[in-house]
Amino acid sequence: MEIIFEEELRKRVDLNEDIIEAVEKGFSLLAKGDVQTPSIMRIEVPENNGEVDIKAAKVQGLGQFAIKVSSGFFNNPSRGLASGSGMMLVLSALTGYPDAILVDNGYLTDLRTAAAGAISAKYLANTVVDTVGVIGAGNQAGYQLRALSLVRDFRVALVFSRNPEHAKRFSEEMTQLLERPVLVAISPEEVVRSSDIVITATPATQPVILSSWLHPGLHITAMGSDAEFKQELDPRIFAEADKVCCDLTVQSLRLGELHHAVDAGFVSKDHIVELGDITSKKLLGRTHPQHITVCDLTGTGVQDTMIAVYALEQVMTHRVKVKQA
Repeated sequence: MEIIFEEELRKRVDLNEDIIEAVEKGFSLLAKGDVQTPSIMRIEVPENNGEVDIKAAKVQGLGQFAIKVSSGFFNNPSRGLASGSGMMLVLSALTGYPDAILVDNGYLTDLRTAAAGAISAKYLANTVVDTVGVIGAGNQAGYQLRALSLVRDFRVALVFSRNPEHAKRFSEEMTQLLERPVLVAISPEEVVRSSDIVITATPATQPVILSSWLHPGLHITAMGSDAEFKQELDPRIFAEADKVCCDLTVQSLRLGELHHAVDAGFVSKDHIVELGDITSKKLLGRTHPQHITVCDLTGTGVQDTMIAVYALEQVMTHRVKVKQA
């Protein structure tokens, strides 16, 4: 059994078109019924402002599958530690024996989450994009912009964070990385009203986007809500959207943005489509440039298996090349 640590994973695996393609394939296989993915197991650690999630998926035709344990302990920064951590256990689909432990500390989760956001925009956003907005200035917000740049060309990005210093730092770093302006916005409203695509990447428990800010042609990818108490979007948004999408309906109705909207009666379960139904060509994505589209991403086990198998292959291929050299 191989044990592969974050440092090596970062050297051999980076956000690229291959990762987006792998995750997109996973969504399509999920829609076709070729994936077994149990419900998320969550352990709350409220005394330390923490949570641990366990996700898994078995994909038909793949020789391996993954079980992921990820944690978020949000007091960690005061201890000089990152808030997120975790690892992926890769098992043989033939024997059930472990092939590898990927001690990625959440790095692979960041990549597969960003890939899902890019896939959402690929199928639901307009082809021509001028301005992109992101609410949140953490690591995932940066990965989301990087992934989006692989599927959509855009001239400028806006960022808003409740912490002005975080927004300023994000602006400077991402401007250099993306080689295009990433400007600080004064409010979430400015971000939404000025952008063709808006990404929310926050731990918010109250809406950060209101329905009154929507405009024709807007696409929103909301990926911060991964627990029942989290919420980034005014539920009325779903009543005004022309297309409502998610990664996994049963999961989004439990802990995503959609459960707030459905519970409040702003959208019916019958109007929700899954991203895999679009990537597999069962259903169409955006069908009109003036439509408003929303995608609720909660993070699925199939994404974890696809990125874990891909990452392990990249590392082992490099190791073989080194030995042969």
